[in-house]
Amino acid sequence: MGGAPPGVNGAARLSELLEQVRSEFETQLRQSENYEHQIQTQVNEMQLVREKVYAMEQTHMALKQKFEEEVTHLRRQLEQARGGAPQGAMVGPPPHAGPPQAPPPAIGMGTNAFSAIMSGQGGQGGPIPPPPPPQEQPPPPHQMPQPPPGLQGPPPPPPQAQAPPFQPQYPQGPAPGGFPNQPPPSTASPGPGKRGVGRPPAGGPATPQINTPIPYPAGPGGPGQSPQVGTHPTPDHARMAQPHHPPTNALGDLDVERLPAQHKKARDDWFVIFNPSVPRILDVDLVHTLAHESVVCCVRFSMDGKYVATGCNKSAQIYDIVTGEKVCVLQDDSADTGGDLYIRSVCFSPDGKYLATGAEDKLIRVWDIQSRTIRNTFSGHEQDIYSLDFSRDGRTIASGSGDRTVRLWDIEASSSILTLTIEDGVTTVAISPDCTLVAAGSLDKSVRVWNIQSGHLVERLEGPDGHKDSVYSVAFSPSGKDLVSGSLDRTIKMWELSSSRQGQMNQGPKGGRCVKTFEGHRDFVLSVALTPDAQWVMSGSKDRGVQFWDPRTGNTQVMLQGHKNSVISVAPSPSGQYFATGSGDMRARIWRYDRVGA
Repeated sequence: MGGAPPGVNGAARLSELLEQVRSEFETQLRQSENYEHQIQTQVNEMQLVREKVYAMEQTHMALKQKFEEEVTHLRRQLEQARGGAPQGAMVGPPPHAGPPQAPPPAIGMGTNAFSAIMSGQGGQGGPIPPPPPPQEQPPPPHQMPQPPPGLQGPPPPPPQAQAPPFQPQYPQGPAPGGFPNQPPPSTASPGPGKRGVGRPPAGGPATPQINTPIPYPAGPGGPGQSPQVGTHPTPDHARMAQPHHPPTNALGDLDVERLPAQHKKARDDWFVIFNPSVPRILDVDLVHTLAHESVVCCVRFSMDGKYVATGCNKSAQIYDIVTGEKVCVLQDDSADTGGDLYIRSVCFSPDGKYLATGAEDKLIRVWDIQSRTIRNTFSGHEQDIYSLDFSRDGRTIASGSGDRTVRLWDIEASSSILTLTIEDGVTTVAISPDCTLVAAGSLDKSVRVWNIQSGHLVERLEGPDGHKDSVYSVAFSPSGKDLVSGSLDRTIKMWELSSSRQGQMNQGPKGGRCVKTFEGHRDFVLSVALTPDAQWVMSGSKDRGVQFWDPRTGNTQVMLQGHKNSVISVAPSPSGQYFATGSGDMRARIWRYDRVGA
């Protein structure tokens, strides 16, 4: 019989099938390689488009900056021709005009930057005279514990005689229809829409300026959106509606000369107005004036309340609050500054052994105060560092930068542990008292709160009842359940965090509830804080004032005018009774607040 054995036919069939499988596999492989090539080509094309868009935005911003500089120059010439503003002044709106409505300032890509509102040209009262010598005041009646070795200062100065009665030197707020019986306000510092670019004009201390905005669109859904920032639920307008500007808070509009004696306290170069519409509960007194050689960008107390640190050009300084003596200067002489190097933020470790500083050179330095040496140097930020905060457990530092990131750093490991990216420059950061949350304010008008362990965004505070301009300062309440924020929209807002009511959120960011809006400042709010007993919200403003607000009613208790320029930073002592202010007038001041009759 003919034909091949059955085994031979089966083997041939198997070989044929295997060949078909191999052929099909090779065909699919070639198609896959072709798809990969197409995808890579599209990725490259998208990258080119992105680079072109970036270049176009950079060009647009450069043209816009040039245009604004030219307009500013022409306005200066026009004002000089009219015999109005002094040389180098920025021309502001006419007396009857409302506040300008141009975009807010930005901290972002480009040259070292800080707001013109924080320069030596800011404020509302004309050119700034040289700072007076430090005013010596008697130390507090109680004696504080002795400082540790290495921070000893000379004995306290003897008590001084009371200063002569105050003669008002500050312009009063606008009356309806303008500024009757007042000289035209100085416009040396630009307001919203009059942003200085580069260094300030001659005549005031140099300080960094605001520069061009970051060339990425902001807001949910924009190309620059971080994957960690999601959309937030629509706010409940009914429950979050806030009362309009309460007239009882407009203390800047009062004429201090016409106020009854019980509603004011005036000294040689500062005064306090007590709100006539509410019972007087607080009293304020000056303890020390700390003269500096440059703008004071930041002030911060040690956790035990014995010392206050200041940040200025090229150095951080530590003062004894009892004597007012400078007991420590921390300066990195190896830093290649090539000019100014402003220390934008300082914060003590909880045990008081270390001081962290953040500066224009994008570096965070952690100083050993006792030895005056640098313990850690953290690098990674691509733009200026604007804010720092130490966690209460002493292990972590949070930093915020114009590079649109919040970063967390491990002190012991000397390394970065978390980077959080948002759509716009970060101006301020704060770590919650229980070390579980980090909050950040941004130029995009929002406040964000993340869980430190997971890195998840748990709160996004914005919306119709949120800020209408850049947020420049945030602070947690002592309980960690609330947060206050200060903005260039001239308001302070208190937020009840939803995560504090409902536990940890894992379904995207939630909108905390705005429970109070504090209105009464006449210019940008640059710094906010809560006293350690949570009884008062403090704020410092470009209007040169410091105000204490009652968080329960929203009313201001007192307005303090104690600086000749913007109040850039306010800080309460963790031990109570004292607070510090830093200003563009090249002075920091230590104050004491007490309950009336205490």
